Amino acid sequence: MNVVLMGPPGAGKGTQAKRIARKLDIPHISTGDMLREAVAAGTDLGLKVKEIMDEGLLVPDDLMIDLVRERLAREDTRNGFILDGFPRTVEQAIALDRMLDELNKEIDVALLVDADEQEVVKRISSRRVCPECGKVYNLLTIKPEVEGHCDRDGSRLIQRDDDRPDTVRARYRVYSEKTEPVIRYYSGEKGKLVKVDGSGEIDTVTAEIVNHLENAKHG
Repeated sequence: MNVVLMGPPGAGKGTQAKRIARKLDIPHISTGDMLREAVAAGTDLGLKVKEIMDEGLLVPDDLMIDLVRERLAREDTRNGFILDGFPRTVEQAIALDRMLDELNKEIDVALLVDADEQEVVKRISSRRVCPECGKVYNLLTIKPEVEGHCDRDGSRLIQRDDDRPDTVRARYRVYSEKTEPVIRYYSGEKGKLVKVDGSGEIDTVTAEIVNHLENAKHG
């Protein structure tokens, strides 16, 4: 199956992507990983990407599309893929359809792992990080053995600026504004959108996603 994955920060889509990729035995393709891989490989495309990223700029659409095309043409995507982080705009979604058409592929499902603003704020603002070793905790799900201190080295845990409630709310609003048109693109005439509530238990969410994908496969 060829799946596009969407969802707000903190909805758990990364966790679900890894689980579904293992279950379906298809690659989980994250645009962030793709960019790092291209830079490490030192290809012409990778060198262009490195130059842009070193200047702190966003990688433009045409370069992202070239990267995605190159990745989706590889042999390991023969039985499908989960594409995470692309498309982020309707223009990218249209470009993806054209690109897949050239590769004799199409998107089977646009999977939206959703969670409301309140849930996202609660989850992300509960994160704490060890400033020494980088270990990440969550006061709701992965608590340290000693409150406020790292299990590994005893350092006092901190909350990153990105994880503060006001910042999380701002990120959620930006995500909603940018992604809404893409959600409409896949839910409209294409009828490819599958929406699941990411705020439930991890296993429950996985089971629901698998059920939807099975139905889409046989539908």
